[in-house]
Amino acid sequence: MEESSSASDREFLEELRRHRAELRESMSALEDALAAPATADLSRWTQRVEAALVEVAGDFRAHVEITEGPNGLYVELLATSPRLAGPVDDLTRDHVLIGGQIDDLLSRVADPDVTAAVDGVRRSATALLGRIVRHRQRGSDLVFEAYEFDIGGET
Repeated sequence: MEESSSASDREFLEELRRHRAELRESMSALEDALAAPATADLSRWTQRVEAALVEVAGDFRAHVEITEGPNGLYVELLATSPRLAGPVDDLTRDHVLIGGQIDDLLSRVADPDVTAAVDGVRRSATALLGRIVRHRQRGSDLVFEAYEFDIGGET
């Protein structure tokens, strides 16, 4: 971030970094839940995956709020750096797609007949994690482009 940036900008970016770290932690928990053996105890596997997905969903909703909300990152970026409108639009579209994937997975693991769908749930959830990783990378690039500030998120 440039020296001329205000303390409130730095505080906001630190908050964004903390939210990124929380989302990364919930993504890791989902990955761990998916990797657990489903055949040993399907009910336990399903509960772990569902609980991890609920955490990802909550952290992702918080991410959308901090970026798209009325006082969010994108409002400020578009006001100060209109040249970033294209990447902001792309990331906003990602939010809709990722939210849809999360909702679909939540409904699938809530289905009592998830036994036959374990492989499909794993494939879809792994695709979701990949999409979120790419989204995070592009979001990090956007923030760096706008502020020359590395939000990382792996702390």
